[in-house]
Amino acid sequence: MIDRRHLLFSAAAGAALAASGVPVAARPRQDAGSALHALLDGLARDLLLTSPETLTALGLDSGENAAMKARLDDRSIDKVEADKALMRSAIQQLKTLDRAAMSPTDQVYRDTLEVFGDTVISSYDIPYGGGLFPSPYTVSQLTGVYQSIPDFLDSQHSIATRADAEAYLSRVAAFAKALDQETGRAQLEHAAGAIPPDFVIARTLTQLEALTGTPAAESGLVRSLARRAAQAGLEGDWAARATAVVEGEVYPALARQADALRAVQPRAVSDPGVWRLPQGDAWYDFALRYFTTSTLSADEIHQLGLDQVAELSARADLALRRLGLTQGSVGERIGALGREPAQLYANTDEAKAQLLADLNAQMADMAARLPAYFGRIPTSPVEIRRVPVAIELGAPGGYYQPPSLDGSRPGAYYINLRDTAEWPRFSLPTLTYHEASPGHHHQIALQQERADAPLLMKVLGFSAYAEGWALYAEQLADEMGVYADNPAGEVGYLQSLMFRAARLVVDTGLHQKRWSREQGVRYMVDTLGDQESSITTEVERYAVWAGQACSYKVGHVKWVELRERARAQLGDRFDIRGFHDTALDAGGVPLTVLERVIDDWIAARAA
Repeated sequence: MIDRRHLLFSAAAGAALAASGVPVAARPRQDAGSALHALLDGLARDLLLTSPETLTALGLDSGENAAMKARLDDRSIDKVEADKALMRSAIQQLKTLDRAAMSPTDQVYRDTLEVFGDTVISSYDIPYGGGLFPSPYTVSQLTGVYQSIPDFLDSQHSIATRADAEAYLSRVAAFAKALDQETGRAQLEHAAGAIPPDFVIARTLTQLEALTGTPAAESGLVRSLARRAAQAGLEGDWAARATAVVEGEVYPALARQADALRAVQPRAVSDPGVWRLPQGDAWYDFALRYFTTSTLSADEIHQLGLDQVAELSARADLALRRLGLTQGSVGERIGALGREPAQLYANTDEAKAQLLADLNAQMADMAARLPAYFGRIPTSPVEIRRVPVAIELGAPGGYYQPPSLDGSRPGAYYINLRDTAEWPRFSLPTLTYHEASPGHHHQIALQQERADAPLLMKVLGFSAYAEGWALYAEQLADEMGVYADNPAGEVGYLQSLMFRAARLVVDTGLHQKRWSREQGVRYMVDTLGDQESSITTEVERYAVWAGQACSYKVGHVKWVELRERARAQLGDRFDIRGFHDTALDAGGVPLTVLERVIDDWIAARAA
């Protein structure tokens, strides 16, 4: 998956960046196109100064934006409401523009902004779930600055000068304010009836207590600054100064956040679904539209999942039989394969380092295969890293962080190594193809490297497009023949697709069919044969990020559908490299817009 901080998913954020001083390709525009870009520039003027973290993430926090490096985003309820008003106004203006008078490229921009705006505006009357990555809960085991900002400061805030180190200290102080802002928003959600499930509160409190239970001088916030200031040769007692801020400001703010959760803990229930929340059904309908960019209903998505699980289970059965595994259900046999000693890395630091080295070798092999399938290959490198130990308990199994636009930071694929038993060897190749290449890194790096694209289209992202592509990339890797000498790896590939299909069943099961957490865990364990510990973490993720897990398989189905439509209509004129380059050149767009782009390409090739 893509790190949610970087799945910007916001035309407003993209437009804000477009005014950040990065040149946008000059091109003649018709009046309607000029009006569209003026609208985006207006959003930029209003929103640029509110996203210092985005500027840092993209490597744009220097020069005239240097002051932004000492700040964090405003997370107050007032900012949330101001952004809502701005989006309403922007979409109202957008709808007055003559789409037919725009260039095809500007039509893509317009349609993308309209789909996004109409979708998010539909949720504005629900008294919870605000923000650019919708969740009913501002603070949970997966949402909240308490778990995102320390990693952000360590992995993205660069330190080369004294000014950088001072900016880091300013951001640590701002971290305390951001915590209090989110605590205030969470309390408003609680008052409106959006209290997280009891198991979510318990896991979140465990993570908050782990942070404050570490002496401030030994915290990741302090150690990161001290280590990198020393590496940069910066004199001064940076550790002592950071310790004072963490101990005096950050830890008290973390304690206040934990107290706010404890205050509602007696009222929390174990039901994981949003159906129990005020306007919960309406919120889930919105979440499905937002994350899948489709009009599929929860019932349709649930049935799609059941159908896909049945089809993929039949394929996995054949693959397992070829390995001599014939007894028990598909899930039981996959589970048995995952417990074979030959499939397991030891749960030691040395073995985890070897696991990362093996993944890098897989990437080198994939790099040699790409030119036959892509005309454009990204120049930005990708690094494979371990999820920071401090957040691995509640973090997903793997996620991707894009490179900076200025080339100062590579892409990064993070794998959660809290327990190597969760990653038997046969499952790892597919995860790597999903997160790195030809998956997330390939798609997002290409999107960012388009020299002729406005910055908006370099940073905009939609989950169904991006996660659908990453699943399609898993399928493409199989079609490239990567498992020809690795039949167990083929089982891992099929299990991955089954995993995403099962997500459709469980996400809709929790939120529309009123399943318990235990029902969701049991269904996935029985279907997939995975470790119950990792499945429990996954199901708890669906409780917090309602709808997001549906974006993967819905997107994958659409990517495959469009490719096969093009192949059927073009026959000998179909070119796999042309299909890939055209679809990826569209940038991050809703599936409806992607379909229009591919239909236009088919028509042009046919002519």
